[in-house]
Amino acid sequence: MGRRLACQAAVESPSEVDLETSGLRHLPQAARDRALAKNANKFEKVKVAKCGSRMWTEIPELAELIRRGETKWEDLELDDIDIRMKWAGLFHRRKRHPGTFMMRLKVPNGELTSAQLRGLGEVVLPYGADGCGDITTRANIQLRGITMAEADRAIDAVQAIGLTSYQTGMDNVRNITGNPIAGLDPHELVDTRPICQEIQDMIVNGGKGNPELVNLPRKLNICVSSTRDDFPHTHINDVGLEAVVEPGSGEVVYNVVIGGYFSVKRNAVSFPIDTSVTREQVTPFCEAVLKVFRDHGERANRQKTRLIWMVEALGIEKFRDLVGEYMGGVQLARSVPVSHAERWERRDLIGVHPQKQAGLCFVGACVPAGRIPTADFFEMADVAERWGDGTVRLTCEENVIFVNVPEGNVEGLLAEPLLQRYRPDAGLLERGLVSCTGSQFCGLALIETKNRAMRLVEALEAELDIPKTVRIHWTGCPNSCGQAQVADIGLMGAPAKLDGKAVEGVKIFLGGKIGEGAELAQEFEAGIPAQEEYLLPKLREILIEKFGATPKASNGAGPGQLGEGEASWWGNLAGKFVATPKASNGAEPGKPGDREGAWWRTSD
Repeated sequence: MGRRLACQAAVESPSEVDLETSGLRHLPQAARDRALAKNANKFEKVKVAKCGSRMWTEIPELAELIRRGETKWEDLELDDIDIRMKWAGLFHRRKRHPGTFMMRLKVPNGELTSAQLRGLGEVVLPYGADGCGDITTRANIQLRGITMAEADRAIDAVQAIGLTSYQTGMDNVRNITGNPIAGLDPHELVDTRPICQEIQDMIVNGGKGNPELVNLPRKLNICVSSTRDDFPHTHINDVGLEAVVEPGSGEVVYNVVIGGYFSVKRNAVSFPIDTSVTREQVTPFCEAVLKVFRDHGERANRQKTRLIWMVEALGIEKFRDLVGEYMGGVQLARSVPVSHAERWERRDLIGVHPQKQAGLCFVGACVPAGRIPTADFFEMADVAERWGDGTVRLTCEENVIFVNVPEGNVEGLLAEPLLQRYRPDAGLLERGLVSCTGSQFCGLALIETKNRAMRLVEALEAELDIPKTVRIHWTGCPNSCGQAQVADIGLMGAPAKLDGKAVEGVKIFLGGKIGEGAELAQEFEAGIPAQEEYLLPKLREILIEKFGATPKASNGAGPGQLGEGEASWWGNLAGKFVATPKASNGAEPGKPGDREGAWWRTSD
């Protein structure tokens, strides 16, 4: 309590702020004034009192105190455990799983080695049924089940395999996304992997953390797109870099778009700022944008502190001039005009595809709702080494790609038990399914998502013939981590009533487009109860009327049920989708022990 009072006093008396510990340290005076203003939002006050970067050294101290029994996590400073630990990538699950944390990583361009996969499995291995991983819509990994007593060891383990969790939460830059088949893609203009890694290294100081860039007014997303497919969705990123060919020189440069984001109050598509940068300018440009945002962004109403609000307030030309000034007086080039004679169909990466390297393939495997049980980290590593080059790629659709697979190895890869669960031949709804964490773990979510999404896909594919892939995205709340607004069909947790009583419900969005000509989905209907007996017929109707689905011939099953001889693609595998038990039960790493159970735990 004494620490909290001291922090409050510091906020109320700016002259007493200790700049060595405060988040004001790297801000110019004008930004400090905004952070200290009476109308500054509560998170600015937390950062003024103590910078989130302080947790990089304090977490080991706090974890050691807990291990020695000298304190408990419940007794720690509330702002530290619930807010500042996010600067180290640890998100307290107070509402759903108090005392445990989700750890968010940075996986630039979604590339992981087999050693890193095994290392991530080892991090969550001690937590038994509470430990698992999720692929996110930023081609990233989140680990679940971490305890405060082991938080420092989890951070160290992640650092030891060449990854980092620093600066992954709160007012920091999220995972840098690029082309998931970079270096393999016959249609790419550039390999986005070194670019994404270089931008990340600048932001997080090679993984060690960069205090100069931890006090942005709000979070920020950056991506690099190298093909007309726009796999990283530049239209919903704060900063999108689109590779194009400069006609005069033939050089690849990057047109810049700014301002895409989702929030409770506003959903915005990025827009061009008539700017292009060279390869050598990409990282200095991103650094300058971050510093301009840090120094000039608003810090009052938190719903109006994303990058787009600052650019709109400054005007595009003033913003361009400031960025050029922060780059050392650079005169930024104008954007390169781009036009194409023919429409480009965005490619589906699920399945077996030839690489630009002769004799090699990449194989996209559909991960059900993006959830990775502990055992599957180890199995994925083994499969990648056995049949490919020992690396995998993650996608923004929450799937995994095995790469550099010799043509002669494809048959063996497809026969692996893992690929009976992560199916390269996934159905036309299953392969387009994306889901946020939902209320199973997230305290902000209004509904349970992943398990419900899988059950509904199973039922719909059992009763309908669907002519093409339909992308269904689930998100538990308006923050839209599941990106409902880019989907063909988006489902967002929202209030609903049934027989006059409040129940879990959804808003339905339709018509999102990705790739060239991207558009956001529009709200179609609201207040639909999320119970399957109500939502299933609604989705069935939409698929038939809007997407050309037709009912299958009668198989003796009722609506939404499986007929004789049909198998649930996830239900029959429940015994295999296990969370790895704690080491104390005698199980080998990555293998079931005597307390195995289904990898999903429904909250219905």
